[in-house]
Amino acid sequence: MMLRIKRVPTVVSNYQKEETEEAAAAARRVSGCGRNCLNKCCIQGAKLPLYAFKRVNKFKTEMGVHGHEVREPEPPVAFLDSLVLGEWEDRVQRGLFRYDVTACETRVIPGQYGFIAQLNEGRHLKKRPTEFRVDKVLQPFDGNKFNFTKVGQEEVLFQFEASEDGEVQFHPSAPIDVENSPSVVAINVSPIEYGHVLLIPRVLECLPQRIDRDSFLLALYMAAEAGNPYFRLGYNSLGAFATINHLHFQAYYMALPFPIEKAPTKKIISTGSGVKISELLNYPVRGLVFEGGNSLEDLSNTVSDACICLQENNIPYNVLIADCGKRIFLLPQCYAEKQALGEVSSELLDTQVNPAVWEISGHMVLKRKKDYEEASEENAWRLLAEVSLSEERYQEVNALIFEAIARGDDANGGVAESVIGEADAKPKSGGEVDAINKNSCPAMVSGTPECLVLQ
Repeated sequence: MMLRIKRVPTVVSNYQKEETEEAAAAARRVSGCGRNCLNKCCIQGAKLPLYAFKRVNKFKTEMGVHGHEVREPEPPVAFLDSLVLGEWEDRVQRGLFRYDVTACETRVIPGQYGFIAQLNEGRHLKKRPTEFRVDKVLQPFDGNKFNFTKVGQEEVLFQFEASEDGEVQFHPSAPIDVENSPSVVAINVSPIEYGHVLLIPRVLECLPQRIDRDSFLLALYMAAEAGNPYFRLGYNSLGAFATINHLHFQAYYMALPFPIEKAPTKKIISTGSGVKISELLNYPVRGLVFEGGNSLEDLSNTVSDACICLQENNIPYNVLIADCGKRIFLLPQCYAEKQALGEVSSELLDTQVNPAVWEISGHMVLKRKKDYEEASEENAWRLLAEVSLSEERYQEVNALIFEAIARGDDANGGVAESVIGEADAKPKSGGEVDAINKNSCPAMVSGTPECLVLQ
């Protein structure tokens, strides 16, 4: 059985339109497509700003090995303030966004966790629902559908690459190396929050939406380069509310703590490379938290190995990269599957909330004024509880993840330290999550959810 849901696709580019064959043919008759896009029709000879970051082996620390303060040289441009947010503001002035996200009402919902509610009516207006297949996490790239080579160059803020000489560099106008497919940062024209951008690794390679080690490390470098815990990156797999099958991460700036960042955790294990893996406690969505490691690359490899495992086992998931890349939340989910099977209440469906990485993290993007005015911690918890795997299913998925991580650790000569640790913070009550999350991910085939079956 093929599982599909209907939803209004998010418009991330001003060129994301349904093109008729006639319009496409007309575009081919002129020089290029007439849109100044990133595709081969327009990209020859094009130039874009280039930010070259410094590869680091260790996490940034304030003190050196002998207790002396380490002073990194000032970068040629302030990455977050001047480049990301400054260039984003420039595109606001140019009128490239579909609406003014700073005019959207936002409030912190009273309660222990501080869920954040935003009324964003502009994200889905004037678009008709489209069918999306939600039972296949890995799907081949389809160049006929919208992808990021079709965005206009004016929507691209800069190229983001590792420096060749080991020092941070900024070039206001650098040629696009078509042969080596640059990674770029572009605006999301339907922003959720201030500074909402897309990181598109190796954009010209037209990679499908699937994490690999190199792309995930690039995302961590962007978080580290921003150097601000309020600038976070997120990832949605297919089947977990990604709607564009072209590899990308999202990021934005919000000067509030996310509820998921405040949730208590319990340590499960430490890997041979020093990565601590914990599980969330007393949060409506079950998930793992990764932090530490001997280097940024160690942390990145551990998480990306876990993501690759989920992808290969056809399990939809979301990722939140927090704390400047030092803390990562991995959240397998089954909401879209339950929705396709008709197992989500009409009350929740009527909200039209698609629980992707930001909603799961506690930033509830609401599309109806009624839902915004009635937003409560109980309502947020009820929605997110439908996202979570059941405890039994979650443990089965964790077993797959830890097996994959162990294989990666063995390949690197590491020895995992198995620890069933104490909670890092006191949980609210022992059985609360189980009580509210029971019966999640119900599509079972001989005791195994369909979302785990290899395709």
